[in-house]
Amino acid sequence: MNHRLVLFIIGWILKFESAFLLLPAITGIFYQEYSESLVYVGIAGLCLILGCICTFFGKKNTRLYPREGFIAVSLGWIVMSLFGALPFMLTGEIPGFTDALFETISGFTTTGASILSDVEALSYTSLFWRSFTHWIGGMGVFVFIMAILPMMGGTTMNLMKAESPGPSVGKLVPKVKDTAKILYLIYIFITVLEVIILLICKLPLFESLTMTFGSVGTGGFGIKNSSCADYSATIQNVITIFMILSGINYSAYFCILCKQFKEAFSIEEVKVYLLIIFSAVALISFNTFSIYGSAEETIRHAFFQVGSIITTTGYATTDFNTWPMLSKTILVMLMFIGACAGSTGGGIKVSRITILFKTIRKELHILMHPRLVKKIKVDDHAVPHEVIRSTNVFIAVYFIMFFISLLLISVDNRDFTTSFTAVAATLNNIGPGLDGVGPTANFSGFSIFSKFVLMFNMLAGRLELFPMLMLFHPACWKKY
Repeated sequence: MNHRLVLFIIGWILKFESAFLLLPAITGIFYQEYSESLVYVGIAGLCLILGCICTFFGKKNTRLYPREGFIAVSLGWIVMSLFGALPFMLTGEIPGFTDALFETISGFTTTGASILSDVEALSYTSLFWRSFTHWIGGMGVFVFIMAILPMMGGTTMNLMKAESPGPSVGKLVPKVKDTAKILYLIYIFITVLEVIILLICKLPLFESLTMTFGSVGTGGFGIKNSSCADYSATIQNVITIFMILSGINYSAYFCILCKQFKEAFSIEEVKVYLLIIFSAVALISFNTFSIYGSAEETIRHAFFQVGSIITTTGYATTDFNTWPMLSKTILVMLMFIGACAGSTGGGIKVSRITILFKTIRKELHILMHPRLVKKIKVDDHAVPHEVIRSTNVFIAVYFIMFFISLLLISVDNRDFTTSFTAVAATLNNIGPGLDGVGPTANFSGFSIFSKFVLMFNMLAGRLELFPMLMLFHPACWKKY
């Protein structure tokens, strides 16, 4: 383990976080919240000083191996969350350390699970920072750093693999830095486009920005206690579209940029993703029509909630906790499925689900015809055995972690639905669950111990489990 290299990378994370913290400080000055703004400037200065110290004593010119990549990413997200929580504490808006850290980790991991009962009581400064953490964490801070700085050459792919969601991560173009730039340019373009459209829909600039951060970053922190319920139908439809677009694999957008339209619209994962969405909307619309009475309202709420849950955004236009059991069961299933690999969404990912079902079908064929040689194909390409193995291992580890977490938080003695969906909502980076953690409730009722379990789940879910688990592997900390 090259500790100095990890220290160097964490130093750059702190430097970039110091720059990010200046944006809410500027927001505070604009809204004349000078005391809050001063706190954010102070924390930004602290991050900058510590970042400079870390990069000075760290080691740059060396090869980045997978071990350092995983450890740097997991520690980097923890450090980023710890310093990101300080403004909430020092402004007194979330005075408790555990609650402030919970809210911050939920923001950076784009989970959107909150401990706040009155969001509107926060200052504009903190509301902006709270939503902006979604945008930072959506594409990933390491991808952002790689897009700006040349760090360790091609070996920085190990950072991208550790941070990017999905069963496999590849380069869109030969150089990792160029791949990172392309990803962020697409991300910024979608962000700017939604802001412009929301402004055209007469939503104020502050709300346009914060709602865009949450929908493009698939986070879900709103600035109103009612989430998105008070917005017009037009604004709700715009947010629905951009949530669904943000759950699509960014490789499809790269194909469109390269004018490879046939390849973009023939990606199997995207087709399965859209099929799941439209199937779920049809079933929920049929099941909830009697609640709303209007076909337009029923379909609008169904599309919004399906888009919000499958992309693991977590916004709400209605209290889906009151929906019939069939509709709630569909939403819980969508929590586990999640969005596409290579998107900003969470969950197991559509690609893994697709590979899993194809593996099951292959096993059934082999049982019937033992001598049959059959390859699993996705997009007319044979899936390497390594990807199949990693997919199976991921799903196994995922459910082991899920049930251990459920067992651990059961000490709070809350009802099964609340505990089950709380774990599902945090491990899949969704936000709201059902019953005690439904769209009109929050996570404040959990004990400190359970909140730390759920915080670990949020980080593990965002980083695809293994970077966080490697922190507990003794061999990772041994020097070369």
